[in-house]
Amino acid sequence: MSVRKDTILVRANVEMTTASLEAIVTNAKKLSRMDTADLVGEMISQFLLGKDFEAYVKNLDNYKA
Repeated sequence: MSVRKDTILVRANVEMTTASLEAIVTNAKKLSRMDTADLVGEMISQFLLGKDFEAYVKNLDNYKA
């Protein structure tokens, strides 16, 4: 995974559907990728960066009580 200069690595527990994880494992096998845990992290990071997670977390309305 390539890390941008202005990012840090955060370890977190993430809830996802079993279908999502199954798709990652299936595609990892097609790509001959053995470490699916790293691939999950890469996929989530790409998604967060691509969907402007920074703007999302800056919006106070997105914080649920």
